[in-house]
Amino acid sequence: MFYPLMRPLLFRLDPEQAHEVTLKLIDVAHALHLSGLAAGTMVHDPVTVMGIEFPNRVGLAAGLDKNGAHIDALASLGFGFLEIGTVTPRPQPGNDKPRLFRLPEHEAIINRMGFNNLGVDALVRNVADAKFRGVLGINIGKNAATPIESAADDYLTCLTQVYPAASYVAVNISSPNTRNLRQLQQADELDVLLGRLKARQAELADAHGRYVPLAVKIAPDLDDEGVSAIARSLARHAIDGVIATNTTLAREAVEGHPHGHEAGGLSGAPVRERATRVIARLARELDGALPVIGAGGILCAKDAQEKLDAGASLIQLYSGLVYRGPGLVAECARALKDRPRQEPHPGTGS
Repeated sequence: MFYPLMRPLLFRLDPEQAHEVTLKLIDVAHALHLSGLAAGTMVHDPVTVMGIEFPNRVGLAAGLDKNGAHIDALASLGFGFLEIGTVTPRPQPGNDKPRLFRLPEHEAIINRMGFNNLGVDALVRNVADAKFRGVLGINIGKNAATPIESAADDYLTCLTQVYPAASYVAVNISSPNTRNLRQLQQADELDVLLGRLKARQAELADAHGRYVPLAVKIAPDLDDEGVSAIARSLARHAIDGVIATNTTLAREAVEGHPHGHEAGGLSGAPVRERATRVIARLARELDGALPVIGAGGILCAKDAQEKLDAGASLIQLYSGLVYRGPGLVAECARALKDRPRQEPHPGTGS
């Protein structure tokens, strides 16, 4: 309701400054019980995925709240689930500024943030302080200074720390902004990482008396064989879900834009088709072995429906919120609730 009035003002600010201002405004709206005016009424459309009951199919993607400092306020916007992070074992500042760029003509964003966060201990404290008791995903990664051959140790450290606080844990091996990270998507390295994660998951489930699902977040830039290989590995290791996709390195859609050459991951409308292609390929390859969470280029209800039609069970929003505002949450959730019921697509997990 108010976002169309606020957007021109926010877009006059540096993008990273606008990000921080927006989070503060969301906190204030929540404190004043005004979130409903900004986002509308929460849509109830329960669905069970990864053994978890989600109030609706629309979630917040990782990256907006890296430290879990705004959980209660973000939850008041009507999301069916939140994903916070990416968090690393040790605090790190991320890449040099400027590192966030808007491309409004393309409804796109380029970022090279570099997993800037306060470290896993700070995130766990913030989760403990939050009142939110809904579905909370925690996205984990590795520190930039950790050699790629030791990456699994960072993931295991984070998994151990966040396990008691998480509804599910997302394993980010697809950010383009940490050197060599996407190398972990290659078959041999992925098998080693997944094997160690599953072993630790089993140990933690015994220790805590509860099973917390693992989801792996992959890139949109994989070719069909790469997607197929990852699908086989995920199924072989009994991973609980897959998030498709992260940002893209491709620049064809933004050629000629003043920021089109900036290094980093491109998100928003230009990644929509790439992400949907990967979702569809995953759904065919997995054939129901595990569910797909769809992300990438969702800026309207039609985009959300497209992801489900391709085989996703849930969707996540991020860049669409920058261009459309919090009303996008209810718009997508209503559309998916009212979507004509079809025979479940292989891989939907519905």
